[in-house]
Amino acid sequence: MISIRYTSNLFLRAFCIVYLSAFLSFYYQIPGLYGDNGVLPASSVLENSKHKTLSAKIHYQPTLLWLAPYLGLSTSYALDVLALLGAFLAFTGFISQKFCIIPVFTALWSLYFSIYQVGQVFVSSSFDDFLLEAGFLAIFVAPFLPNRKKTSKGSGVDAISLWMVRWLLFRYLLTSGVAKLLSGCPKWWTLTAFNHHFETMPLPSPLSWYSHHLPSWILRLTAVYANVCELALPFTFLLPVRHIRITAFVFQLFLQTCIVLTGNYDFVNLLTVTLLLSLLDDKFFYGSKKADSNWGVVGHVANAALFAAISYAALRLYSIKLDGGVVDAHIAFSKGQFNEFAGQALVYTLHLGLVSLAGTVLYGLSRVLFGNEHGNKFFNVVKTLFYALVALTVFFSSTVPLASLHPASNATVHPTLRTAYNRLHKTRIVNQYGLFAKVTGVDGRPEIVLEGADGLDGPWKEYNFLYKPGNVNHSLPFVAPYSPKLDWQMYWAAYSTYDKQPWLLSLVHRLLTGRPEVLNLIDQAHSPFAAKPPKYIRAVLYKYKFTAWSHRSQPAWWVREKVSEYFPAYTKDSPALVDFLKARNLLPASTRQTVNPIWKQVLDSVRYVSDHLEATLLFWSVFTAGLAIIATSSPRRN
Repeated sequence: MISIRYTSNLFLRAFCIVYLSAFLSFYYQIPGLYGDNGVLPASSVLENSKHKTLSAKIHYQPTLLWLAPYLGLSTSYALDVLALLGAFLAFTGFISQKFCIIPVFTALWSLYFSIYQVGQVFVSSSFDDFLLEAGFLAIFVAPFLPNRKKTSKGSGVDAISLWMVRWLLFRYLLTSGVAKLLSGCPKWWTLTAFNHHFETMPLPSPLSWYSHHLPSWILRLTAVYANVCELALPFTFLLPVRHIRITAFVFQLFLQTCIVLTGNYDFVNLLTVTLLLSLLDDKFFYGSKKADSNWGVVGHVANAALFAAISYAALRLYSIKLDGGVVDAHIAFSKGQFNEFAGQALVYTLHLGLVSLAGTVLYGLSRVLFGNEHGNKFFNVVKTLFYALVALTVFFSSTVPLASLHPASNATVHPTLRTAYNRLHKTRIVNQYGLFAKVTGVDGRPEIVLEGADGLDGPWKEYNFLYKPGNVNHSLPFVAPYSPKLDWQMYWAAYSTYDKQPWLLSLVHRLLTGRPEVLNLIDQAHSPFAAKPPKYIRAVLYKYKFTAWSHRSQPAWWVREKVSEYFPAYTKDSPALVDFLKARNLLPASTRQTVNPIWKQVLDSVRYVSDHLEATLLFWSVFTAGLAIIATSSPRRN
């Protein structure tokens, strides 16, 4: 029996780091995004409820924020409390295994879900859904109490809980790969997606410019590698051969590392790597001095044979060949062939998942019945069956979004499963994925540039954001795992119209009135309006492209071309702006909520300290402090 207790513990502590980054990201942005004078006040979400009783309110909008009045807090201060409490619990789990237990992870999920409920458009990407679904599964990976028996190899429920994690990882990666090809995007089908990807991603990193200028044949092979990692390798997660899963882990880890270096995708890559730990076991970390058993030799042979087959299939399906000293590749199958294959393969995939789960449950029960597990055998059997029931519920519900990728497989889904999925999806326990299925902005990434002036004749001066492209001479920083929700949403707004983005005009109104909470979310160091806000603000749509490789010695990272006016100039009293915001309850209003003075003093003091730190520095400071505590508390070996 392979030990997996250390792997489970490592998974939980890594997950605490993910939670830490997510809660600190939220906390830093609460005043500017969700405060009473923020872009989308959280209080306005709760005020929309017409329910009188607490239970009815929670049913309408399940969030712990409803308890704020009973604690002497306003909604914005209650958000601070939830985010700080979540960060504290995540920090304790990060520095000590004793806190990686079910009550703590249940609290972490509940706190993040409560904040998510008022996140509005700033949590509209699938990243927060991904965290909540994974966070729910982490509850079942965690023990109820700290395990004092350090020699424990893990129980049958560990195998089942880690299978649920692998199934989520399987769905997340496979959905991303299938959605790319089913979308019919010509850039993915011609393997030229990465010729545009680094330039058009939401928040490029400093290495994005260099990656964009890699030789075209390397970028084509990168597209092939990404396809294989998302379309083929996820199936190896479900196989019962540890050597195969370890090899898949290495390939996937390399892909995630490259993504982290070349782009800023919040905490999602850190979360993905954390989920990848479920593919490993304790032997991977501790090693073994014993020679491989016969089963170990079989595993090595199976591993070599499988990945040789995958490599051969990739060479044939992508027509990879050496042509004049350059590696060439192109997809050797048609869209129609893939569409027909995907419809059938998704059905078989669901059956494969069920078989894998059944085998895992039987393995877990065998460990309980015939292994050397501690505790009452009857209780352990009941516990294992309960975890199996949870796994079956999650599995059957998750078949709905997976099957929905193709009409043929979608037609096989029973209505009962759709009902179960809809109910679980409301609490984000099971979700649909498949972001960035199409490559957009191939003729230049659209960017909204806000300009201010004291007169309609100008001069117009630009607002700079902290993390998104703006000034063509400014290099972009590494941001992840911090989640800059305002910069991220500006990317999506550029593909829409301003009348469909009420938060954007709300942002403009806050800038016109000089709200310090909102100004803290943009680049004040290079702001031409640091002394006082402008009288007018307008938005201009540009298209940005990376500068050519021949210009690498010049300061400019981007070249841009003006496309059109995005929205006209507004003043803070413009009737069109005021009426627009008033109709959507987005005008700043003096809060009637009272705050206990002790709460206010304590929370304002913490906020004062955090406001004097750059957002990414806040996370790395806390993370470094955690590492220092771990280092000083670890027992020294003579």
